[in-house]
Amino acid sequence: MEQALSNVRNYSEDVHIVNVGNREFIVIGTAHISQESADLVRQVIEQERPDCVCVELDEQRYKTLADKRRWESLDIKEVIRHQQLLTLLVNLVLAAYQKKLGQELGVAPGTELLEATQVARELDIPIALCDRDVRITLRRAWASMSLWEKLKFLTSGVAGVIEAPELSEEMLAEIRKKDVLTELMSELGRVMPILKRVLLDERDVYIAQKAREAEGNRLVLVVGAGHANGICEALNRNTEADLSQIEQVPPPSPVWKWLGWGIPILILGAIGYIGFSQGAQAAGENLLFWVLANGIPSSIGAALAFGHPLTVLSAFIAAPITSLTPVIGAGYVTAFVQAYFRPPIVKEFQTVGDDVQHFTCWWRNKLLRIFLVFILSGLGSMIGTYIGAYEIVSNLF
Repeated sequence: MEQALSNVRNYSEDVHIVNVGNREFIVIGTAHISQESADLVRQVIEQERPDCVCVELDEQRYKTLADKRRWESLDIKEVIRHQQLLTLLVNLVLAAYQKKLGQELGVAPGTELLEATQVARELDIPIALCDRDVRITLRRAWASMSLWEKLKFLTSGVAGVIEAPELSEEMLAEIRKKDVLTELMSELGRVMPILKRVLLDERDVYIAQKAREAEGNRLVLVVGAGHANGICEALNRNTEADLSQIEQVPPPSPVWKWLGWGIPILILGAIGYIGFSQGAQAAGENLLFWVLANGIPSSIGAALAFGHPLTVLSAFIAAPITSLTPVIGAGYVTAFVQAYFRPPIVKEFQTVGDDVQHFTCWWRNKLLRIFLVFILSGLGSMIGTYIGAYEIVSNLF
């Protein structure tokens, strides 16, 4: 049965206790941008001296928080080769928004999580990183959204980072409260239920199970306030959770596979039929239209992103070809060319978290410009594909 520690050990209402058999789980719900949370974490761990400290971090996020020079070692070309630009962009947008709030509050994001690991080391207490790999979480979230939801999330997320007004002292005071963070999670669940399930509900189950697997009978769990209630409920159920399903990235829908190969087959088949029924000249004209319909919008997109001249040229050449295969998009080709000829410098990696918050910096920062090249040239290719497909299929009749 869960019981508030504030009634027993004089802690705040953000600290909860769950007794399961002979084990005691002390759950601290924190605000990820609050110095008060960091102080509370230190107070509880120093006073309780638990057998293990569990934190809402995976290995990747822990390295990201602990290594302040992490961006300098990022190989953007490898990210592009593995087609992870969108995942990186989503991660960057989320991190930038949290960083913006942290700057308003005078506290770096994740301070309380690092504080938990620091205190544990000082007291020689084992540490358990209990969160799911952030890359799996982001890929599951991305895979779970429809195309419209992805566009809505990216546009609203980028706009929220760039256009968010300065926060008043009253607003900052409210943000520090756990109830506001929980309300934000509820709002997320109302607007995008799929994201709430992946980002919140699944991770509640995951973190609770990893805490059960940690050594010791008295454990402190340091988690975000939005996770505290869900984790307490999961621990109270006292049933082992099978994590194999939520550790996998779901495969794309077969519909997308059929569409991915169906459109190229339709276009090539239509051009072939036109050549058979109307002659080689008509087929050549339709093929030329396909090249121009794809190449011109894609190259315009690359140019609008201030891409390197060879990036613009690669967009014109690649778009008509990549539109006929679902294996790779024009955006990834142009992004790689841009990264090769205009690689970001160390300073731009270091300032990307700040630059992403300012609209004009997307063109000035070479790392962000790669994202612009990727998005705008890919969007141009997508538009060209629909225009070209409509024209060629209509010519059949």
